[in-house]
Amino acid sequence: MKERGIIARHAGTVLAGQLATMAFGVTDTIVAGRYSQQALAALSVGAAVFITVFIALLGILQALLPTWAELYGAGRREDLGRSVRQALYLAGFACVVGVVALQFPGFLLHTTDVPAALESDVRSYLAVLTLALPPALLFRMYSTLNQSLGKPQLVTWLQLASAAVKIPLTAWFAFGGLGLPAMGAVGCAWATVVANWLFLGIAAWLVRTDALYQPYAIWRRVERPDWHAIANFARLGIPAGLALTVEVTSFTLMALFIARQGTLAAAAHQVAANLAAVLYMVPLSVAIATSARVSYWLGAGDPKRARLCIRTGFRLGWSLALLLACVMFFARRGIAATYSSDPQVAALAASLLAIVAVYHLGDATQALCVFVLRCYRVAVLPLVAYSVLLWGVGVVGGYLLAYRGLGPWPPQNSPAAFWLASTFALALLAVILPLILWRSVRRYRPT
Repeated sequence: MKERGIIARHAGTVLAGQLATMAFGVTDTIVAGRYSQQALAALSVGAAVFITVFIALLGILQALLPTWAELYGAGRREDLGRSVRQALYLAGFACVVGVVALQFPGFLLHTTDVPAALESDVRSYLAVLTLALPPALLFRMYSTLNQSLGKPQLVTWLQLASAAVKIPLTAWFAFGGLGLPAMGAVGCAWATVVANWLFLGIAAWLVRTDALYQPYAIWRRVERPDWHAIANFARLGIPAGLALTVEVTSFTLMALFIARQGTLAAAAHQVAANLAAVLYMVPLSVAIATSARVSYWLGAGDPKRARLCIRTGFRLGWSLALLLACVMFFARRGIAATYSSDPQVAALAASLLAIVAVYHLGDATQALCVFVLRCYRVAVLPLVAYSVLLWGVGVVGGYLLAYRGLGPWPPQNSPAAFWLASTFALALLAVILPLILWRSVRRYRPT
């Protein structure tokens, strides 16, 4: 099969699983929006905090993909299994850090002036999600393993099944019934806990029993920490995790700064943010599939085939991004009305989705670049670019435009100010990151 077919099939499988996972957030947003505007606003802030912590830690574990794909390409099967076991130490550390961060969100909530009326609901929501974080991180580590082997199908089936469990549980726990009281946004969190632990257990059972994993001898006693191997993970994973932290905190700070505009603005922003995240799953899936193939060929000692995979992946990713941006722009009113029965929320959200359509083009480009750059062990330069542009231009620029005025523009006091600034920041990234990638590919020399 040609590389285009391999990447497309891998990306399609990953996308199906990613969309199933995104159904968690979409379901929570729709159910909370139908429950009350207060519940949706609390979910907006709480989900922003949780996603910030989760994605930052996920970035560290997701950076294992090129390492494992290279070992797979080089035919070093038992070394791959040992690498997976050593990565459990990194995953354990990530779980501890994440749980502590979710248990003590006060500094972030206070410094961004989240209204006192929302803070209690947000804290309750995050306290429950603390229980969901460890299984979510460990399951994503299992997902990264399968992606590195070019076999994401099992993960996708589990993700689809988890969505089938999560959706009815969310409605039941949020609205109550059959002896359960209505819990609103907190009920959404409890449904996530149940689904995450159930499917992590199934994934562990598959690693223990499925023939796919037998050649790698993964299910053995975990060795003592190999600090050299863990340090190698960290050299790529920590900058990658920090870059994702910058990316996600730019989203989080948007949500928290917008919250001071009231529940209408927060609810509309949650709809826009959720749709932007759903759209992002498409280039993310293409980026994962492309990076897996690039690392495979680098591990096999064929950098020319790796470059071919990069060109193929980018053509596919950009084509899909343009298509989705057009669909989002022209269908924005109907999509917004689906998310909220409140006409004010739907109207404001529709105006934000027009900006999201343009935002997506830059988002797709940066995702493709960052994942492929990790194949060439380049993570620090993207981190610097993210910090300057997403925080400096996106968040600070959005804050100034919203509340202080920026140049000839007076204060907008609207969530649109943050979306416009972030879209401009991503446009700059879409120019800078491809240049870094081009330079890295040209300078690559096999070790």
